[in-house]
Amino acid sequence: MRIEFVTDTFPPDVNGVAMTLGRLTQCLKDRGHYVHVIHTGEQCESGQTLKQAVSLPGYKEVRVGLPSPIKLRKRWKRKRPDAIYVATESPLGVSAIKAAREMNIPVAAGFHTNFHQYFSKYKFSNMEKPAMSYLKSVHSKANMTMAPSHDAVAMLEKEGFSNVKLLGRGVDVGLFRPDARSLELREEWGAEGDSPVVIIVGRVAAEKNLDFTMSIVEEMRVIEPRLQAVVVGDGPMRETLSQKHKNVHFVGLKHGEELAECYASADILIFPSETETFGNVLLEGMASGLVTVSYNYAASSLYIQDEENGLHAEFGNTEEFRAKAVQALSHLNSRRMAENAVDSIKEQSWDKVTSDFERHLEEMILTKPVTQRRVNKRRQLELRSLFISDIHLGTSDSKAREVVEVLKAVKCERIYLNGDIIDGWALSRGSKWKKSHTKVLRCLLKKMEKEGTEVIYIRGNHDDFLEKILPFEIGGIKIVKECIHESVGGERYLVVHGDGFDSVSTNHKWIANVGAVGYDFLLRVNRFYNYYRRWRGKDYYSLSKAVKAKVKSAVSFVDSYEEKLQELAVVRRCHGIICGHIHTPADKMIGDRHYLNSGDWVETLSCIFEHHSGEFEVVHYEDLLGRLEIDPKEKSEPEEELEESPYVAFSDSPDLVQAMAKQAVVG
Repeated sequence: MRIEFVTDTFPPDVNGVAMTLGRLTQCLKDRGHYVHVIHTGEQCESGQTLKQAVSLPGYKEVRVGLPSPIKLRKRWKRKRPDAIYVATESPLGVSAIKAAREMNIPVAAGFHTNFHQYFSKYKFSNMEKPAMSYLKSVHSKANMTMAPSHDAVAMLEKEGFSNVKLLGRGVDVGLFRPDARSLELREEWGAEGDSPVVIIVGRVAAEKNLDFTMSIVEEMRVIEPRLQAVVVGDGPMRETLSQKHKNVHFVGLKHGEELAECYASADILIFPSETETFGNVLLEGMASGLVTVSYNYAASSLYIQDEENGLHAEFGNTEEFRAKAVQALSHLNSRRMAENAVDSIKEQSWDKVTSDFERHLEEMILTKPVTQRRVNKRRQLELRSLFISDIHLGTSDSKAREVVEVLKAVKCERIYLNGDIIDGWALSRGSKWKKSHTKVLRCLLKKMEKEGTEVIYIRGNHDDFLEKILPFEIGGIKIVKECIHESVGGERYLVVHGDGFDSVSTNHKWIANVGAVGYDFLLRVNRFYNYYRRWRGKDYYSLSKAVKAKVKSAVSFVDSYEEKLQELAVVRRCHGIICGHIHTPADKMIGDRHYLNSGDWVETLSCIFEHHSGEFEVVHYEDLLGRLEIDPKEKSEPEEELEESPYVAFSDSPDLVQAMAKQAVVG
């Protein structure tokens, strides 16, 4: 899979969210997934993108990402991911969810922090409910929410969050281990011999309940005067607390082996926080062989068996917590509890967490219609020929990205571009040529070079600027007005765009131009109308199709058009005819002649396959994606960039293509 993460915090930041995302992304990469991280840190490595952020006043460790909807949409349009995971509910995260939703990309939101509970710790209790309402509104726009513990899942479901999945946490038992204990470090802390050391790990902030912790340390010192206390971490309260508690060692942030050494060199972990969604610190302390003291919720409720592998108190019961902390001193001599903690945590690997994450994303992706999923490029359909028409490159409604996906998904001997591939009429009216339109031409040229595909371009009415140079061959592409295709069985098929049998296009071009402008306007209205329908959760609706179906003259025109082409097939002694032009796909017999119409790539998104068996088939984009579905258990390879081709020079300049088309049409 191609997965993109959006977060305000990422390693080398030191906090539970950053650590979790760092381990999760690395495990996904190890499993062969393509992972890109968009974050707000100060350092940027390969596979990462930096976004702007501001620090919270008085809390510089917490960054708030600024919204970036335009750049995110531009990135995901260029390299569409299979799924997006938004880890933080900042303006950056909100803009990412919104962009993904607008682009129909599956997006999951992570609930990593109980921010709404922080307000009471900072004397703003009246803001707790509005904060929860904000979090709920953010997560409601995602397809899924992942929470780290059963308590967090239950809390969110009670608050009305929908589709909440459990995604636990792992611990690196290779890093956090009892044998990382350092006598030298204990001596630095003033712990001599078997003097007990209490450690507190995490942000030095009000939400971590540290004033309460300091009072517990003083109470434990009354019983054991030799006790030393160490605080690992940084935050807005560090300076105040260090001045107030001179006999506590505030050692600042620690990473990797240094952090593991701090854990293992202590004896008791006190973890009094009441605002955790999980509590990675608890698992790290258990893996390091410590006697842990915590409240019975989140990670503690999952992994601690009271009096067996740790101690926990009823959530919110401060007196019981004090008693448990004092009781921890009596468990240091036997080491039984610490050894049980190590044994119980050995199986909590990040591999299992990663497997659960993969499964949740796969389920989310499969709930989306196939038209809203990225094509897996490892599987190609083997065809004899592909017939595709009416792409209308140069117009805003051309589905160029989908065309590229189709071209990459098939391997064939020849491709017939059956007219209206480049819309010269629209370009002459000032329509803009996009990079995605260039990619269609590049993809065709690459298939010619790499796969030996023969490309035949039949001119249509919207690309009639080619009329002056017909017939013509450039770089292996044959440009003709019409041609004969011979099927596997030897039957002759006339391949022609079909505009010659439309009297308006042929004899009254000015009327056709007016009609084209009207059609473009209808498509523009249709685009905004379907934004509204998508917001309401409804399916795509085509106004132009509805108009064509309602207007009797339009219906009779299609019937007359098909009959005239059938007559042409008889005159040319062909078994059938393959055309486009009217944007109405068809595969039927008219009299004794086979009539095939490839449709268009503005609304119907259809083309014609000729299989090696000789069968012709009209295929829609959605049906094609369904055939290319890969078993979710298979690993996706990183998306391959288009290689440069010796033919790319002329097609890589949108301005050149636009100027040539405009000049030809006007001339």
